[in-house]
Amino acid sequence: MLIDSHVNLHAPQFADDQAQVIERARAAGVGLMLTICDKVSSFEAVHAVAVAHDDIWCTVGTHPHEAKENPDLTAQDLIQLTERPKVVGIGECGLDFHYDLSPRDEQARVFRAHVEAARATGLPLVVHTREADQVMAQILEEEHAKGAFRILMHCYTSGAELAGRMAALGAWFSVSGIATFKAAGDVRAIIADMPADRIMVETDCPYLAPVPMRGRRNEPAYLPHIVAKLAEIRDWSLAEAEARTSNAFFDLFDRIPRP
Repeated sequence: MLIDSHVNLHAPQFADDQAQVIERARAAGVGLMLTICDKVSSFEAVHAVAVAHDDIWCTVGTHPHEAKENPDLTAQDLIQLTERPKVVGIGECGLDFHYDLSPRDEQARVFRAHVEAARATGLPLVVHTREADQVMAQILEEEHAKGAFRILMHCYTSGAELAGRMAALGAWFSVSGIATFKAAGDVRAIIADMPADRIMVETDCPYLAPVPMRGRRNEPAYLPHIVAKLAEIRDWSLAEAEARTSNAFFDLFDRIPRP
């Protein structure tokens, strides 16, 4: 089974053809998708996609870009929403110091609320990080010392040092279409060194379409191109890449029954 561990099916880019996008994904062999919450105010729309389809699950959380929307978000706010059916993760959450669309102190405060919710529920924490390696490592190591929780470093493109520190915490990593970009040799080098049993794949659609679809709106049907690149990087067969990434996904998102 191919599993797309990070889609944004509630995004406005899919407003006109969401059903067709989902059908194309299935036709391409994508057997399961995890649709991601970008802010708590979007949760009902995200959740509605998941409950409408047997092969789609969802998360609850607030992206660092959106931290300013709800700077006083608490862990309990998130925990309450995890009680809804088909919610299997906390996030997408984290730090983004590239765009700084929310103040950094608010990003950090909201991020720690997500960590607390992940620790309390046992659900995986889906982490976004960009140009914040040192602060991200510090927060996650500090919080992990208070009590363990499970981490997924989504669409990982940060540095080797952060990757190593996260691997030491037992984190999982997801590989996106960026791995196929010509200029992404540094990303491929880090992928080659990721823990073999803790790698999964994602499209992050509608963003980051892989080569040869780069420049188009991304969608889950393009996932096979990412799996093929991962197999090339790791010297795995396609079947092995598919099996390893699926097993890693189910190991982490263990609220989802294995087929």
